[in-house]
Amino acid sequence: MPLVRSFSVTSLNGLNGWEDDDVPDEDVVLFEVAWEVSNKVGGIYTVIQTKAKVTCDEWGEDYILIGPYFEHNVRTQVELIEPTKPALKRTVDSMNSRGVKVYFGRWLIEGGPCVVLFDLQSAAWSLDLWKAELWESSGVGVPWFDREANDAVLFGFLTTWFLGEFAAQCDEVSYVVAHFHEWLAGIGLIMCRMRHLPVATIFTTHATLLGRYLCAGAVDFYNGLQHFNVDKEAGDRQIYHRYCMERAASNCAHVFTTVSQITGVEAQHLLKRKPDIITPNGLNLKKFSAMHEFQNLHAQSKARIQEFIRGHFYGHIDFSLDKTLYFFIAGRYEFSNKGADIFLEALARLNYLLRLNRSDTTIVVFFIMPARTNNFNVETLKGQAVRKQLWDTANVIKEKFGKKLYESLLVGEMPDMGNMMDKEDLTLMKRAIFATQRHSLPPVCTHNMLEDATDPVLTNIRRIGLFNSRMERVKLIFHPEFLSSTSPLLPMDYEEFVRGCHLGVFPSYYEPWGYTPAECTVMGIPSVTTNLSGFGCFMAEHVADPLSYGIYIVDRRFRSADESCNQLTSFLYGFCQQTRRQRIIQRNRTERLSDLLDWRYLGKYYSQARHLALSKTYPDIFSYSLLDEMTTTGFSYPRPASVPPSPSVSRPSSPHSDTEAPAVRSLGGSSVGESSLAGSSSAPSSLAGSEDDYVGGDEDEERYDEDEEAAKDRKNIRTPELSAIPQLYRRRASRDGIDEKN
Repeated sequence: MPLVRSFSVTSLNGLNGWEDDDVPDEDVVLFEVAWEVSNKVGGIYTVIQTKAKVTCDEWGEDYILIGPYFEHNVRTQVELIEPTKPALKRTVDSMNSRGVKVYFGRWLIEGGPCVVLFDLQSAAWSLDLWKAELWESSGVGVPWFDREANDAVLFGFLTTWFLGEFAAQCDEVSYVVAHFHEWLAGIGLIMCRMRHLPVATIFTTHATLLGRYLCAGAVDFYNGLQHFNVDKEAGDRQIYHRYCMERAASNCAHVFTTVSQITGVEAQHLLKRKPDIITPNGLNLKKFSAMHEFQNLHAQSKARIQEFIRGHFYGHIDFSLDKTLYFFIAGRYEFSNKGADIFLEALARLNYLLRLNRSDTTIVVFFIMPARTNNFNVETLKGQAVRKQLWDTANVIKEKFGKKLYESLLVGEMPDMGNMMDKEDLTLMKRAIFATQRHSLPPVCTHNMLEDATDPVLTNIRRIGLFNSRMERVKLIFHPEFLSSTSPLLPMDYEEFVRGCHLGVFPSYYEPWGYTPAECTVMGIPSVTTNLSGFGCFMAEHVADPLSYGIYIVDRRFRSADESCNQLTSFLYGFCQQTRRQRIIQRNRTERLSDLLDWRYLGKYYSQARHLALSKTYPDIFSYSLLDEMTTTGFSYPRPASVPPSPSVSRPSSPHSDTEAPAVRSLGGSSVGESSLAGSSSAPSSLAGSEDDYVGGDEDEERYDEDEEAAKDRKNIRTPELSAIPQLYRRRASRDGIDEKN
């Protein structure tokens, strides 16, 4: 029975025009090639893993992933089986008979895709021969000392060998699509073209290699894109051969894609090719049966974070946990690229504003970035031990108190409060109180850092002077290790931790996509992003008023660093002024945006790339019409019907998109605008005032109906223009020689 590969999005109204019935049938095979197939290294692993379910639903057993073989990964992630197709079995057997170890199995993730894994060491004897062929055919040379590049050569040639062998082993005519991710898989694409294999090729760059290196230095990257001497810059950083691999792969591919518009601009200047299609990254969504369920998860996770806070700040808990907000930043430890520099400066300015206006709100900020450590901080572990001891003491006294109370009521007498606790109980309580006394400040870092004196986060914390003292309204906790449920310090998984926080802050300077704010969105947690991240650009394009939906987009493209920092400060300050009810409303809105990030929708762009590649490779068999300018525009969420949840008035993050002035008001009615905040870690005294002036009215008068507003949002999703939907036609010659559209 032939597979029906129709793609339909049913969770979103207004997307019927995106259904595409004219897609290839059972004689088309899709191979997806990446170094991170069953091998978790970075974000590409998340892309492939989460996309597998949608792709398997569309392609079935005709979808095969290709990656490197690592025994420690295969033991836990892959079930080795016999190849599912005769042609695949003959291909695997042929390569194994010639001394190369090829493994076939099923990746144990949602969708269960088939995988082909190559043992690179078994083909190491061919490395010099293949490097010579690469040089002679494409002019790309690989030095002997770059082990990662050598592995890329082995992986690429094995992939080319496999695809060529598969095409030769097929009994019937099969049309092959091979999708390559990043430069590590690029050699395979280059050699497929050099050897003229009948394969439709796609190359996706998730972040350009040179771009990442340039942004790591003090370079005005986006303003200088068109002026870089790319060959010189790559040579100066000793990555010229890797750059050549990436550039050759992007220019050899039938279809070239990037994950965002901002990365497309970057690729156009650095790789010298404009992307054919933008393929945004998505997630597999877990929708809850009722709106309150994810709110309950937030409350449960927040309670666990509060337990950690009680231990970490023991002896200094002079602030109300009910009026404490939890912010966090997480990701690779790229201090400037991830925006940790501007975030720390904004926190210093936020602390000034909160203290100046005598706010009773406390902000606890977590930095979750892995760095070199040798162990947990003793003082941090002691804090959790003290908390547990206090809890045990309270339970002992509570149990004795409850027993005496029960016995008194049982005999019909009012309890004598003077006899409810004896001297032993008072002694236990006094000892517990003395145990909470500490003569040092709560630690900023939870671990012992190996490079404490030069660590960027700790160095900047010392500069801005936020050391968790009692008078500071902003408290910092640097956790230089990824979260784990088995940790003795903060036993929470990352997802659970995110659900317990109030705001994720990711003011990145270089972020081709940005999975961290996307994950916040699908869990109903507001987040801060920038217009230099793919996620921020995507949301700005699809959401009429991102700020009202809990997506704060900082302008880092058209403003100076100081102006961007002021804007971030105003966002954070405005968020701190929200009431609890306003935050709940905003989380509901944020969670409703999760449909935008569903692979059932975003997977459509990958389908378009495959169809376009087929039409370019087999023009006599497939035809495909595509817009001159392919964008990610599919639908748009309008501005919410009710008033914004924030007391601040919404505004676009970029001054180029609107002429309205910023309107984040200070507590005294003056604007906390970009020009009013000083360039240092302080702000002018004109921001003083009363909190009542800022809130602007009784919150009970706010008109809001969650169900009604959600229905309006779904109803007002903009339907795509049908004329803008590309179509793929399968041409089959009839007996009369007339092509028919199938």
